[in-house]
Amino acid sequence: MIKTYLYDHQQQLMKTDLAFADVHSCLQDQGNLLWIDVFDLKNKELYDIAALFDFHPLAIEDCLHDSPRAKMDDYEDYQFYVFHAPRYDEEGENEISTIELNVFVGPNYVVTIHKDRMRWLGQMDAICTSHCKYMKNGADLLLYALIDGITDEYFPILDRIGIRIDELENEIYEEGVRGVTEEFLSLKRTIILIRRVILPQRRIFMTVDGQWKIDIREENVPFFVDLVDHLERIVDSTETSRDLVNSALDTYYSIINAKSSEKLNVLTLISTIMLPLTFVTGFFGMNVPLPYAHSPLATVVIVGLLIVLTWGMWRYFKKNELL
Repeated sequence: MIKTYLYDHQQQLMKTDLAFADVHSCLQDQGNLLWIDVFDLKNKELYDIAALFDFHPLAIEDCLHDSPRAKMDDYEDYQFYVFHAPRYDEEGENEISTIELNVFVGPNYVVTIHKDRMRWLGQMDAICTSHCKYMKNGADLLLYALIDGITDEYFPILDRIGIRIDELENEIYEEGVRGVTEEFLSLKRTIILIRRVILPQRRIFMTVDGQWKIDIREENVPFFVDLVDHLERIVDSTETSRDLVNSALDTYYSIINAKSSEKLNVLTLISTIMLPLTFVTGFFGMNVPLPYAHSPLATVVIVGLLIVLTWGMWRYFKKNELL
């Protein structure tokens, strides 16, 4: 599926569903801006667009295969970007995953290519169909709008991760909790996933000696400064969440070890108390003459001795805080 959006500089209005044959004539006016969005692409459609704009074969190959990290390639006449948007699927095998977005940015055109539906691009479709606020100030502002939208989708996921960490921190003190370790490890995998896709995206928009790596109009610089701030906040949030998860896991393992040690101490004390009792009963259980064996008081004395011995050992352990 291919959608086209054209901002006509002369008439100052938006046009949609532009024919490919009219693309070059529309781009002759440098004030115009064309956005082509390609969703669920077929190879033929992708190669038609590549031929139309003379895209490099390596960039087209990157569009056909998922890339594990964000990047920017400069091809002189245009830049090729790879970004990742988050996808939250509560019922899926992986609750949180990413969707790849490939973007070509030329002097007065933007081409976006993605294999899956993206919520923010659906909203951009509704906006750009009737309004030109994202397309009247150049391709760099449209690029900002696209990336800022998918960047903002990370914040609800990070908030959800923070809430779940707080819940798990309370659950680790409860008895009979199962699966806590698995949930913590799942959160760690999610945090690592977000960091892996956000850190390269942040590097793309970082300045070097005060200079931007991409061409940005002076009036659009504040937007990219805001975008970098959002990316920095996401990185900081992932680092904080990672530290919280690690601390909670350490606390959880400490609690488990303390409980295991406590149970082991109880078993050790029981064994220690039972040892002399077992010795006494075992010794006199052999063919050893028992004093006053024919007297009923012998049994009472022996039982009493065992009780006194048990009570004495219990008092000793209690006094020395071993029990």
